[in-house]
Amino acid sequence: MDTMTAVAASGLRSRMESLEMLANNVANGSAGGYKADREFYSLYVAPEAQDSDPPSTMPVIQRPWIDLSQGIIHSTGNPLDMALSGSGFFSVAGPGGPLYTRNGSFRLAADGRLVTGEGYPVQGVTSAGLTLDASRSVEIANDGTVQQDGSVIGQLAIVDFPGTGGLAKQGSNYFRIADPSLQPSAPSATSVEQGKLEASNTGSAEAAVRLVSVMRQFEMLQKAVSLGAEMNRRAVEEVAKVGA
Repeated sequence: MDTMTAVAASGLRSRMESLEMLANNVANGSAGGYKADREFYSLYVAPEAQDSDPPSTMPVIQRPWIDLSQGIIHSTGNPLDMALSGSGFFSVAGPGGPLYTRNGSFRLAADGRLVTGEGYPVQGVTSAGLTLDASRSVEIANDGTVQQDGSVIGQLAIVDFPGTGGLAKQGSNYFRIADPSLQPSAPSATSVEQGKLEASNTGSAEAAVRLVSVMRQFEMLQKAVSLGAEMNRRAVEEVAKVGA
């Protein structure tokens, strides 16, 4: 494969990966607390091409990264809806271990436990879960303290991480620890806002513009591949004429 075709093919592959990430972001644009995936580009230099002048490079997505920037917080009026203003995550008990989420759309299970939409128990600071009385009003303080009729029920476990490189997504709204050395800690300057939810940070307009841009780049790279194939065909024909 000639250099131009190889570089164009590498660009097509990176554009396909970018398209998959954008499609996933758009699909989760209405998911509360969803954090968008972004791409970080690099140039691949084959070992056999490092000594050439200039070296032959190819564009690749070196690694995807998770954009944890704050989404827009909007009011819902539901006392069991909670949003985090600042960094950090709600801690919940997933089926395979602790999970972390920014989606505070909680509800009460039949036994009174505070759970996520998927039924995962919401963790407390000093308890494995929080059990509430559905017939009594609920007040959530900015520090996550849960009260009913003036009595403290518990405190929501809000955690943060010194770095997010060891976090991996699980589903649309959850994160799990992929690196055992990554340990949760208490966040600073984070406030719990009752009766509110955090929206996805994908940005529908931004995603649509980027989607159009990626499609145009894909078309240009396809033309480059076709041009490279045509040049190779003509070169073969010219060689055949000379040899005839």
